Amino acid sequence: MRTAYLDCFSGVSGDMLLGALVDAGLPESLLREVVAALRLDGVALEISRPVVQGFAATRVQVHGPRHHHEHHHAHRHLAEIATLLDRTDLDTVVRERSLAVFTRLAEAEAAVHATTPERIHFHEVGADDALVDIVGTVAGLAWLGVERLVCSPLPLTGGWIHCAHGDVPLPAPAVCRLLAGVPVYGEDLRQELVTPTGAALVRELAAGFGPLPPLRIEATGYGAGSRERSDGRPNLLRLLLGASLEVAEAQRVEVLETHLDDWNPEFWPYLSDRLMASGALDVCLVPMHMKKGRPGYLLRVLTAPAAAQPLIELVFRETTAIGLRRRSEERVTLERTTVTVATLWGPLAAKRIQTPDGPVLTPEYEACRAVAERHRVPLQAVYAAVRRADDDR
Repeated sequence: MRTAYLDCFSGVSGDMLLGALVDAGLPESLLREVVAALRLDGVALEISRPVVQGFAATRVQVHGPRHHHEHHHAHRHLAEIATLLDRTDLDTVVRERSLAVFTRLAEAEAAVHATTPERIHFHEVGADDALVDIVGTVAGLAWLGVERLVCSPLPLTGGWIHCAHGDVPLPAPAVCRLLAGVPVYGEDLRQELVTPTGAALVRELAAGFGPLPPLRIEATGYGAGSRERSDGRPNLLRLLLGASLEVAEAQRVEVLETHLDDWNPEFWPYLSDRLMASGALDVCLVPMHMKKGRPGYLLRVLTAPAAAQPLIELVFRETTAIGLRRRSEERVTLERTTVTVATLWGPLAAKRIQTPDGPVLTPEYEACRAVAERHRVPLQAVYAAVRRADDDR
């Protein structure tokens, strides 16, 4: 799986994301195509290669009539942004994911200002440069083939910043809303490191937050921020791009458990899917007998430490549990990589596992099931075809 990791040691913003993507190999021409597709009058890109505190980086700046003089007048509603995106010839997935970022931001702003997302005026974030930042980031990740984005914990600072609503404390209220459930830490700095645009992008696009996952690095990119840090440290965002690995080494995980004796087990498939989609590494439901001879279930969830809190909240929302146990453990896994093999029905995903006795190919159930249902062939025949295709390589 092609994975990108954002190392946000100096925070994250839209322009830093664009710079890091270009520095990691995204063609400049693609960003210019995004600007052209958005049909923003007078908007142009300036891409430079500064050296920041000794580090070669890429800086992407958006210039145009609104960038300096009319920036604060570029007020758009969510519906206007949706219409603007619909009128472009951008890929459907890029349009949908870009709108999802704006929608998440609108929901955060609405909560801060006690109104509805539809009534929110985007001020700074509705300006032309923010539109290019958001759509360009989504399009850039797609072009680079990123299937999973992981983000480091984010640094939050104090102080004040001036915006359309006047002076607001840092971190900005919308940023606090957007980062609910995300691991953060404090920096003794009086300037903004995480912008609302950057927070909305990583909150919507990142599959998880935490340390660098096992990765075979293929490219590294540094995106330069528009300002220097007051403490002299480099204002950069680092992007690591490569193929994900699951290595045979001890990994820290958290185990979440609870006993359920008054819960409907018909809900289990739904809960299992929700837990896995929310970042669980594994889930299981074990039948058991509880006190007084009552039948019940042991629910167990395995997760990376950074993803534990959202999963805990999900368990409490979707079950009758009134308590939950949480402990840290180590797990050891064999190295595995996702591969594609050619079959009669087209390419199919499979997993190659490095065992002590040599590599073993395991077909991916969901991919094989989809082929079996679409072509009306036995599932075991699809499995056999995947294994034969691997033997012929």
